[in-house]
Amino acid sequence: MFYHALEINEPKCIGCARCMKICPTEAIRIRNGKAYIQEHRCIDCGKCHESCPVDAIFIKQDDFKSIHDYPHSVALLPAVFLSQFPSDMRVSRIYAALKDLGFRHVFEVESSAAIYAEAKNRYAMAHTDQKPHISSFCPAIVRLIQIKYPSLVDNIMPIKAPIDLSAMYALKALGERGIPREEIGIFYVTPCAAKIAAVKSPVDEKRSIIDGVINMDSLYNRVFKKIKEQGKDYVFQPSRSPNLSADAILSTLTNGERRICMAKRSYAIDGIQNVIDFLDKLENDEVESVEFLELRACDQSCAGALLSCDNRFLIGERMYNRARKAAERERNGEMPRDKEMDSSREYLLEHSLVDAVKPRSMMTLDKDRKVAFQKMEKINRLKDFLPQVDCGLCGAPSCDAFATDVVVNRIGLSRCIFYQRHLEHKNEITRQECLAAMNSVWGTDRMGDPQK
Repeated sequence: MFYHALEINEPKCIGCARCMKICPTEAIRIRNGKAYIQEHRCIDCGKCHESCPVDAIFIKQDDFKSIHDYPHSVALLPAVFLSQFPSDMRVSRIYAALKDLGFRHVFEVESSAAIYAEAKNRYAMAHTDQKPHISSFCPAIVRLIQIKYPSLVDNIMPIKAPIDLSAMYALKALGERGIPREEIGIFYVTPCAAKIAAVKSPVDEKRSIIDGVINMDSLYNRVFKKIKEQGKDYVFQPSRSPNLSADAILSTLTNGERRICMAKRSYAIDGIQNVIDFLDKLENDEVESVEFLELRACDQSCAGALLSCDNRFLIGERMYNRARKAAERERNGEMPRDKEMDSSREYLLEHSLVDAVKPRSMMTLDKDRKVAFQKMEKINRLKDFLPQVDCGLCGAPSCDAFATDVVVNRIGLSRCIFYQRHLEHKNEITRQECLAAMNSVWGTDRMGDPQK
């Protein structure tokens, strides 16, 4: 089963159903006046978290204090983290603050961007029969395809994400300095819930080499507070070459992968609903001759990630500005930090593949294929009977989702108010029974006691 980073604080939930309506995979239901997540449908995209008016949906993370459990704790940063800060706050200053907080080493995830790109290009050249190749960069997209588009899982490139390649390099580099593995703690600073889930439950179902996950907004607050406490006159030792190449910095923004891929025809699509619309067309053979797809769940890609602390367009602007300065330094002969990984290039490329991504369809109705087909026929018949107005009063986001829930015995048909009226006309249900059915969805606080 998938690990999920999103969790509902039930006492805080007011059962407003906003999360249910916005979920792109219809993973949320309302029961007894509270939202709950059907885990087999959830992709940890975080749209529910964004929509909740009372912050009842939160994102789990590991205890920050656990970085002190390791003599050599490594902060594995996404480039987007550094662009959360004002433009006048230097990268070396942020690095210094991270070390003051307890990290022994600081390393940017995108250091492995060039190796990740090469691994994809090698895979694409060796598997020309599986086009379009779909990037495995965004874990929310990988899970979306697993559960909603299982026929497309073979198109996902089974390549380790940059966070894993960079973690591998960090362990190798520190190991070559004689530091034993048990003394090294790799902590990934995540911009989104999906990447937490990817670390805790990798697609190849093996344990991640990353030891902990820290939410980006949480670490941003710690770093910003530390810098303000230290003041402008604080003296620190600048880190050696903390700068990445321009291509590496931009790799996590929309078009970041596409701009350096070898495909003749490719698309970069961001925003979960935009991705779903495109994959619908792809699955229905309405799109042809595409070689590569860069798909990201968040608008503006990682700049618009769930745990960002600023406006996505401002963050993107800072990243482009940083990339422009990096390009100028490269022209002046300065070697970017990601070039340090060249010595381990072949090692990382040799270990860049993961097991093939497996489908985990949310529409798996039964292990017995014959029974599954029978249930599907029932669902289709029930869909024709239901009003198809998607009112949500039954506690499901749509009539189609409600039909599935009924057939797999999650809920009863009498929760549909339109079917209730049908039964009332036939004198097969009482008003008290109708109210009791609605209570099971919205709770007695809203509907009242059926016995009164």
